Amino acid sequence: MKIKRYEDLEIWKLSTDTAIMIYKLTEKDRFAKDYGLRDQIRRAAISISSNIVEGFEMNNNNDFIRYLRIAKGSTGETRSQLYVAHKLDYIQGGEYESVNESLTTLSAKIGSLIKYLFNKKGDKEFTTR
Repeated sequence: MKIKRYEDLEIWKLSTDTAIMIYKLTEKDRFAKDYGLRDQIRRAAISISSNIVEGFEMNNNNDFIRYLRIAKGSTGETRSQLYVAHKLDYIQGGEYESVNESLTTLSAKIGSLIKYLFNKKGDKEFTTR
């Protein structure tokens, strides 16, 4: 199956859903008042889907792989900031576990796509569209 639009990518859907979860978590109580951490985790979370889209729109596997690696890095950055927020009691255990699991799954799926694209680089017929 050829992917014609970034909206068809499962990782894009998951990344936007995760960003929305982060935004909702950061609207609450003490987290909302910690402007530095709140803004940083939001930027990291939104960066994931933004880099997926930017790389996809390049319509070049090498560029797409590069942007997917950046997106994968942003999942780690977001998880690290989420951990800090959890340790500061800005978010509770269940919320932390849910979003952390989503980010871990997303990172693995991005990694799988990177591996797939890297293995297809020699295939001249393969494109993201």
